[in-house]
Amino acid sequence: MPTNFTVVPVKDGTGKTREGNDEDDVDGSNVLREEEDPTGDGVPKENSPFINSAENDKNNYDGTNMALFEEEMDRHPMVSSLLDKLANYTNLSQGAQEHEEADEEEGTKKKTVKSPQMGTFMGVYLPCLQNILGVILFLRLTWIVGTAGILESLAIVGLCCSCTMLTAISMSAIATNGVVPAGGSYYMISRSLGPEFGGAVGLCFYLGTTFAGAMYILGTIEILLTYIVPQAAIFTAERKEDQLNALLNNMRIYGTICLSLMAVVVFVGVKYVNKLALVFLACVILSIISIYAGVIKSGFDPPDFPVCMLGNRTLQNLQFDKCLKTEIINNNTVSTQLWRLFCDGPELSSTCNEYFVNNNLTLIQGIPGLASGVISENMWSVYGPLGMLVENKRLPSVGGIDPAKDIYLPYVVNDISTFFTLLVGIYFPSVTGIMAGSNRSGDLKDAQKSIPIGTILAIATTSFIYVSGVILFGACIEGVLLRDKFGDSVKGNLVIGTLSWPSPWVIVIGSFFSCCGAGLQSLTGAPRLLQAIARDGIVPFLQVFGHGKANGEPTWALLLTAGICEIGILIASLDAVAPILSMFFLMCYMFVNLACAVQTLLRTPNWRPRFKYYHWTLSFLGMSLCLSIMFISSWYYAIIAMGIAGCIYKYIEYRGAEKEWGDGIRGLSLNAARYALIRLEEAPPHTKNWRPQLLVLLNLDSDLGVKHPRLLSLTTQLKAGKGLTIVGNVLQGTYLSHEAEAKKAEQNIKSMMATERTKGFCHVVVSSNLRDGISHLIQSAGLGGMKHNTVLVGWPGTWKQSEDPQSWRNFIEIVRETTAAHQAMLVAKNVDSFPTCQDRLGEGTIDVWWVVHDGGMLMLLPFLLRQHKVWGMCKMRIFTVAQMDDNSIQMKKDLQMFLYHLRLDAEVEVVEMHDNDISAFTYEKTLVMEQRSQMLKQMHLSRTEREREAQLIHDKNTTAHTTMNNKEEAGPDRVHMTWTKDKLSTERNRNREPNANVAVRDLFNMKPEWESLNQSNVRRMHTAVKLNEVVVNKSQGAHLVLLNMPGPPRNRGGDENYMEFLEVLLEGLNRVLMVRGGGREVITIYS
Repeated sequence: MPTNFTVVPVKDGTGKTREGNDEDDVDGSNVLREEEDPTGDGVPKENSPFINSAENDKNNYDGTNMALFEEEMDRHPMVSSLLDKLANYTNLSQGAQEHEEADEEEGTKKKTVKSPQMGTFMGVYLPCLQNILGVILFLRLTWIVGTAGILESLAIVGLCCSCTMLTAISMSAIATNGVVPAGGSYYMISRSLGPEFGGAVGLCFYLGTTFAGAMYILGTIEILLTYIVPQAAIFTAERKEDQLNALLNNMRIYGTICLSLMAVVVFVGVKYVNKLALVFLACVILSIISIYAGVIKSGFDPPDFPVCMLGNRTLQNLQFDKCLKTEIINNNTVSTQLWRLFCDGPELSSTCNEYFVNNNLTLIQGIPGLASGVISENMWSVYGPLGMLVENKRLPSVGGIDPAKDIYLPYVVNDISTFFTLLVGIYFPSVTGIMAGSNRSGDLKDAQKSIPIGTILAIATTSFIYVSGVILFGACIEGVLLRDKFGDSVKGNLVIGTLSWPSPWVIVIGSFFSCCGAGLQSLTGAPRLLQAIARDGIVPFLQVFGHGKANGEPTWALLLTAGICEIGILIASLDAVAPILSMFFLMCYMFVNLACAVQTLLRTPNWRPRFKYYHWTLSFLGMSLCLSIMFISSWYYAIIAMGIAGCIYKYIEYRGAEKEWGDGIRGLSLNAARYALIRLEEAPPHTKNWRPQLLVLLNLDSDLGVKHPRLLSLTTQLKAGKGLTIVGNVLQGTYLSHEAEAKKAEQNIKSMMATERTKGFCHVVVSSNLRDGISHLIQSAGLGGMKHNTVLVGWPGTWKQSEDPQSWRNFIEIVRETTAAHQAMLVAKNVDSFPTCQDRLGEGTIDVWWVVHDGGMLMLLPFLLRQHKVWGMCKMRIFTVAQMDDNSIQMKKDLQMFLYHLRLDAEVEVVEMHDNDISAFTYEKTLVMEQRSQMLKQMHLSRTEREREAQLIHDKNTTAHTTMNNKEEAGPDRVHMTWTKDKLSTERNRNREPNANVAVRDLFNMKPEWESLNQSNVRRMHTAVKLNEVVVNKSQGAHLVLLNMPGPPRNRGGDENYMEFLEVLLEGLNRVLMVRGGGREVITIYS
């Protein structure tokens, strides 16, 4: 929950009043808002009131003692100023504005807030006591003792109380590690484990508190209809088998009415609920005192509550007064009311139940007393199925071999199946409520002192009450009465009330008001907790519940709480609702322990709790106990609760607002990352684990927007969220002058990465020139063993039109540097035509042209692409090139076998490239390329001089062409080779025909200027032309073409020729991914 801080005006040394806020602050408060992003970099930071505050602008330092730091004063305050402000900050409690009186004057007057004055006893101990002691103690503890026996009941109590005590120790450590504002456990968990865990556990705690409200309301109605005014029941059962359903229906009707009334009370006057809390607490304490008084009294004067037994079976004495079959009235033997329940009629000759005839009636004392020795009989458990008769094995019993047919007679029977784990789930809500003190942390005078002492003392006190209660109930009350859940054998009295002194009504009335008060407290606290989660903004769809009335009351949250609470009311059974809320509370307690353990083990610098009596082993033990109790009590409820928490966690992670709260999970992630990085650097990854770890080099436009977002789409499709992705960019200049542009560029790239669902890191470098910046990225991006092994760039399609040759030179240097660094390289041509992540390509092919072996990159990349749904329908085809001396049939068989061992499905085709003579088209291409190269060598001249030089070269070539043409006209036997556009096309097509074969020497004779061409360039151009011809012929309709990327020349003088070769190689193809291996095997046939 956000923390509110209010600055109180104080006098400084000059007597002037200093305000802690700007003059335009309407409400006069300076609020710590963790949601603010003052830096604009998208990372939420906590806004400190002590640094960069508006008041610092007013503190102009005029002294000379600290002149060395005078330039820092506008950003960093003096220590004396910091301490002065800190001393005058006041921590406000949640909802404090409701109790404040607004100033009548408009303007900047401040609201006066009283400093919290609650101590340990009133602020922590008593609220915890009130929340822990409640409905289970009064309505179910005696039944648990009778069913589980004293020993197993002590185990249940010990297990649950140990869990809460260990949780309290962990909570105390967290609560004393700095100021804990109102919000309690939610605030502690979210700030310790992060927004995902905080939101998930906070909502679980909210659901637990809401279902606790339902449980308390059901307890209230059970007391009302069973023990106070049973005649108020709307549904009545004529047959015994219908009694349970009638009771549940009555609980639903009256529970809904009670919930509505309580919701109205909370909505109208929550202040009165808080004021009545002491009254409800007094009822609880008075009831417990009366129980102990009754126990003491039973030692010498047990109360008279006889239980009527038929044989060894317990009878419900709601419909008869005398435990007799017959009685003598006026010397006549007549039947009793009990006779009529077991016989056809009142006549003594009537047909009666066999068991009734064969067994005698016995009266035993329900409360034999402390000195009776009944404790030895109540030591052991008596579990049984639904409908099992409550029996006293010490009494004689004749017949009744099949008691199933007798359960509809007025016997006391089990209303549910009983077993140890069920009782754990039912009992656990009686130890919840330990967070009451931490929830009031804003109202405490010294929260860091009061929360540990008050909470641990409250748990110790309630644990003593429960343990002593288990022993004393087992020592004072007859076993059959203990197992009588609703007191049917003692005329419908509350079982625990029969033991109390001076009257059972003390317990009945006290427990009734106690349950009412607890229900109101739950309906008051749960909406505020939901409002706090909603206002934190971590769960977007809950934001509507952050709003409320003008005074801050959570109206919408109250409506949702009442709706969820109604679900518990409709369940209607207290024994069915208790395990549900147990799950949610146990989930919350488990993560409190986890938070403490994580913080302790990480040893984060900020982890300095004042409470020193904690240890990470205790926290882990508490966490293990919570998890164990969850599955012990109800494994299916535990799975459902964990599933709900997991769904909320993933939702917040996927859609929730980003928060940086300095949580322990982030620290845990950093430690785990550090450990993993150190392990990764020990050895390079094995071939089986190799995957492309990409460094994506993006270009930005003049507005620092991403030029080619489809490059990120390709990255997402290639990676599918796996492995490392670093998206890099270089800005030209100095960092000091371009810091803002660098941050803006980083934000734009991150935004585009989010749009394209590219998971990875962004790295923007500012360098004096682009060449050095890219080099730095290639060398230093990544960390330790988590470095990139592949560089992905887009093909510079406009390199010919660029006036600055540095653009394509940078591209060639990238190729050289990745090769030197033994990194692979991917170059995407026409990247803007690549599919987005939302597209779905139909049936088509991904064609791989495997010319030279690159370590298997060409095989691996199509496989990775096809894992993504964009390329999932595409088939893979592999083409390889055979020379004249190769056996193409054997090559195809070998390649098919190789792919089989690689477990790759692909069509294989071997393309034969014959050693054709070099065509005139190739020579002309080479000539144009070298002429362009000669022109580009003049780049050191001015633009005008470069244009003049280009014109001279053009004129010279024109003259040479004209002279040659004249000579050809003079000799009619010579071939016309004037290279017009039409003739050039005709010659190109002619030379591509299989039978076209012109002698090389003849061509030289035709074009004498070709003799001066570099023969190496001619051969390279020939390869590019022929390979392009084959690829276009086979793969022009493919969705994607992958082919080997030739390396740049060792001599840098031919760089511009290299670009021309690649341009010719890619001509006529749409989507192309050129691949250059990193010098290592990346795919293997071995498992």
